[in-house]
Amino acid sequence: MSHSPTDLESQLEPSANNPADPLEAATTTPQAKTDTQVADRLPSNKVEQQRAQASRLMQALRDELEKALIGQSAVIEGVLCTFIAAGHVLIEGVPGLGKTLLVRALAQCFSGQFSRIQFTPDLMPSDVTGHAIYDVASEQFKLRKGPAFTHLLLADEINRAPATTQAALLEVMQERSITLEGQSLAVPLPFMVLATQNPIEQEGTYPLPEAELDRFMVKLHIDYPPEQDEQRLVRAVTRSAHADILDHTTLRALLQPRDMQAIQKIASALPVDDQVLNYAVSLVRRTRQWPGLSSGAGPRASIDLIRYARARALLQGHALVSADDVKHSALNILRHRVHLCVSLAIEGLQVEQVLQQLLDQVPAPRP
Repeated sequence: MSHSPTDLESQLEPSANNPADPLEAATTTPQAKTDTQVADRLPSNKVEQQRAQASRLMQALRDELEKALIGQSAVIEGVLCTFIAAGHVLIEGVPGLGKTLLVRALAQCFSGQFSRIQFTPDLMPSDVTGHAIYDVASEQFKLRKGPAFTHLLLADEINRAPATTQAALLEVMQERSITLEGQSLAVPLPFMVLATQNPIEQEGTYPLPEAELDRFMVKLHIDYPPEQDEQRLVRAVTRSAHADILDHTTLRALLQPRDMQAIQKIASALPVDDQVLNYAVSLVRRTRQWPGLSSGAGPRASIDLIRYARARALLQGHALVSADDVKHSALNILRHRVHLCVSLAIEGLQVEQVLQQLLDQVPAPRP
């Protein structure tokens, strides 16, 4: 059965195939449900109420994910905003901080498909996209789809594979389709690549090609959790029967894939004032001549900055995109698209420090 993502009301309205409102499932217990409560939670035809409904759903999804990934609220928010904006995310950090758990938990919460690829030096492009195999019985070639045909694709330690294999993701990240034996095959929607990479300084890593880096909407850093959160994490994991990981299967499925598509469309229609849009473009353009940066970001960064700011505004429950939404989004959008001058890199400066100076000095429009 096909579902149109054009109307959140039709997506979330109870039916034989979708009997419960996802917001109701996220905020009530079965014993507390009544016909009146369900009716009160259904969105009307008004855009504002649909937007508020979408915002509450995503906030409930964020709260659910925080039960699984303890002490990483900023990473969770970054991944959710990227998903709402229909982008892709690159996460850098040392192993063992819960990157795989986050993707599994997100897939669990929106009832999506999930695939994981462990990138290694001997991984071939066909191991990502799929290939044709000869069937002796039918004497014909048959297509075998690779793990990239999924809703959420975790490309684990992507920078341990050579550039030819990394480039296998370019088409699907941009077109949401994969060409096999001359056939263009669409992947399920919504679709997001969440790639993890080890710090470049580690042995056995390959830098990602510039064209591929630019396809990632954001780059996030995941660090060790604060002490109190780590205590909570250890307490929760040691009570689990699943060795050294939290059990993500207990998380509630709050959405369906078609609901996520509807939310993405609502976010893309969030109003952006011309002054705010011009401010976003100005930030990106200033990176091209800013002292301390040897190269700046291209137009795709401006586009992604507005898309991500829209998603952040929706997640925060805002009715329109503000300059603060743009400013808070800029580091995630720009840090992997600009390059630090060699002299500053030798001094030990980080690219985020230079970008923060830019954000502090470029005036934002007043509300």
